[in-house]
Formats: sequence, C-alpha cells, structure tokens
Amino acid sequence: MVKIAGSKKLKRQMAPNFWGITRKNKRFVVTVKPGSHKKDHAIPIAVFLRDTLKIVSDLREAKFAIYNGKVSVDGVKIKSLHHGIGLMDVIELDGIKEIYRLVPIDGTLLKPITIPDTEKSKKLVIVKSKTTSKNGKMQIGFHDGRTLLDETSVHVGDTCLLETSGQKILDVIKFEKGSQGLIIQGINAGKIGMINEIKEGTFVLPKRIDITVDDRNIEIPAHLVMVLGKEKHPIQIK
Repeated sequence: MVKIAGSKKLKRQMAPNFWGITRKNKRFVVTVKPGSHKKDHAIPIAVFLRDTLKIVSDLREAKFAIYNGKVSVDGVKIKSLHHGIGLMDVIELDGIKEIYRLVPIDGTLLKPITIPDTEKSKKLVIVKSKTTSKNGKMQIGFHDGRTLLDETSVHVGDTCLLETSGQKILDVIKFEKGSQGLIIQGINAGKIGMINEIKEGTFVLPKRIDITVDDRNIEIPAHLVMVLGKEKHPIQIK
C-alpha cells in the first residue's frame, strides 16, 4: 500500500526548541501533520498536553483525552494527536477551568497564556491573501489556514479580530505607520514596538519595517510582525 502523509514521528533532536521536550528521553516524538499552521511554527496537540502544560504524564493519557473529545482548538473538538496548534490559537480542556492562548513570549515562538472566558471565541489573525472567487466575492486567507468570503475592506498584512464561533470579522487593524507591532518570530519574538516606517519590497528585498523595540530601532521583514493597533490591544496577548 502507498504510504500517506509521511512519518508520524520525529527524532527528538530535530524537534523545535519551543516544543519544550527533553532531548535524552526516548528517541522519537510525535510530529505535526499538515494542517492550519506551518510545521515549523506549530506544536502537536499531544506534545502540548504532555510537555508544555504537563497535565498528562505520558502519550497514552494524551491519546485518551484527545480521542474522547476533551480538547478543543478555536471551539472545535480535536481528534488527532498530530494536530498542530500555532499563533493565537485558543485551547480549551474539558474539566479544566483555564483557557489558553498561544503567543510569542521572550524570544520563544509559542507559549500558552491564560485568558478570560469572554475572549475564548476571539482571535487575532493576519491577512495573508486576498483573491476574488468565481462568484465575484472576496476570499480572504489568514495565517492560521482559514479562509473567509467577506466584503470587508482589508489588505495583506492587516490584522483582523475574528469571532471564531461565527466566522465573523469584528474589526480590522490596518498595517500602517504609528501602529504597535508584535514580533512573532526570531530572537525578538514576543516584543511589542512602534512601527516608524514601512519600506516597500524590491526584487531582492522583502517588504520591511523600522520598529522601535526596547528603546532601539531595528529593521525586520514585515511578515514577522502582527500589527496590534495604535491604542489598547483588542485581546489579551500577555
């Protein structure tokens, strides 16, 4: 028979650091299957339960919780050990009061923070694409893999406040000078700064921004920043 979708395991030495797993325990660890987030920017839900939150002691307990529908991501029950969770995903666990959101913190790509119950159906998503469908409607693609037919005026790079339960755009935060930006990758991941200048891309260089972080100006590619607006953050990210 043909092998489908590649291997289900990964050598521990090859796993990203932000997974937080031990390197000298067993040889292999479950890996991320293709899905909503890029493989290098996601954590398998089984690893999240066992190694990040440490609410289960081994893979067997993680399987029991997942296969019995006790884990939800953005309000949807997850039934795969290999489901990848990533930036701004909201995780709920049956029988546990805390609700978690994954955000970049202190140079780490993804870490869970607890959020209030009122925010569990709200999520910030980056606009990655915008195309016109066959019926003439606008189709918007977001960083978490979801797409939405909507006539809201947005541009690639903008951030949308999304209601996940109803797949509805609540607000659009424009990618513009003077806004606050959250760095989502690299050694400065998790830091928030003021966008001073936006430099359009060239044939050689990608679109870039000048941003002030910790009283210093740095230049980074625009796709490494999630814009948060000019005033109060729309949801909790720290």
